[in-house]
Amino acid sequence: MSISKLDALLNQGGGVSGLRVFVRADLNVPLSDGKISDDSRIRASLPTIQKLCAAGARVIVASHLGRPKGQRKTELSLAPVAAELAKQLGVEVHFAPDCVGPEAERAVAALPSGQVLLLENLRFHAEETANDPLFSKALADLADVYVNDAFGAAHRAHASTVGITAFVKRKAAGLLLVKEIEHLNQVLHPRHPFVCFLGGVKVSDKLAALDALVLRADVLAIGGAMAYTFLMSQGISVGKSLVEPDLVSEARRLIDAAKAAGHRLLLPVDHCTAPSLAADATVQIGSEIADGWMGVDIGPKTAALYAAEAQKAATIFWNGPMGVFEVKNFAHGTLAVAEAIANSSGTSIVGGGDSLAAVHQMGFADRISHLSTGGGASLEYIQGKKLPGIVALEKSE
Repeated sequence: MSISKLDALLNQGGGVSGLRVFVRADLNVPLSDGKISDDSRIRASLPTIQKLCAAGARVIVASHLGRPKGQRKTELSLAPVAAELAKQLGVEVHFAPDCVGPEAERAVAALPSGQVLLLENLRFHAEETANDPLFSKALADLADVYVNDAFGAAHRAHASTVGITAFVKRKAAGLLLVKEIEHLNQVLHPRHPFVCFLGGVKVSDKLAALDALVLRADVLAIGGAMAYTFLMSQGISVGKSLVEPDLVSEARRLIDAAKAAGHRLLLPVDHCTAPSLAADATVQIGSEIADGWMGVDIGPKTAALYAAEAQKAATIFWNGPMGVFEVKNFAHGTLAVAEAIANSSGTSIVGGGDSLAAVHQMGFADRISHLSTGGGASLEYIQGKKLPGIVALEKSE
């Protein structure tokens, strides 16, 4: 894949000094009562913005936030993100109350070189997710140059990730997007032993990724609620654990596929169980799940087994929690896997909200080779799929 990169863009012709550079960033951060609870995506976006500012560009940043479905929702405004972005950049960040139209145009026209403007939530317009050509053209009319740094949205063919590129001649991948591609290529072409940890709620959400990884990973360790569908496929009683009965045959097929490939698919050998998901629910640890109880986390023997695999790995990929991570008493397995991966000498790539939260909670962020900002995008990329937002940046030879 041949795409223009930011450094090449800055070295072309007269660079970008004084030019309007439209940066599609991923500032889709969790907000609660107008406060940002995790600023990881903002921090990941800083290097590209800072480099463009230093080059004298007029930097126009655009992002989505949440799923307003084409409606203007105050609670999903990017205004709080503008304030946090300004704090982290250490400079004023101007804010436009819309992303297209007269207000956005006036804000862009008034933006001096070397400064930053954040546009309001792209998804306040339904045309964004519909990849509407007129909306794409309206976004493009704000810019002389386009930079996509939003890996987390690169798997979506939206106006700001794909449509806009038809109307802007100069385009490039930002530093974060390139970093994501380079690290995830190590999952596509791993050093062995290659160990994957996949967790989360549903097998259906990750079936395509499981299909790809079961043939590539030497060890595929399963956790989270999805493990109980696999266990049920082996005739093991799972109590009232969350399962997908219609995916049992698929789980059995994946286990057989791993065996046929000479790989190992690991399932929990013990469990943290509870009668409910209440934070104060009684907890039991054991190799069996009693009737009326549900598995809420992997048990300590499983955590130790998975940790041992991490220690032997040359390449590690982790996406998805091992249990109901948001409940403190059900988070021990996820935290144990985070610690094991941090202690591994192999190359480690971690993606997915809860997985990243566990790494940060344990203070291990600087001991992971790469923290991927795109959960869904990273799962699609490691399947070998071409992501629309990246394809749109490809050079025409």
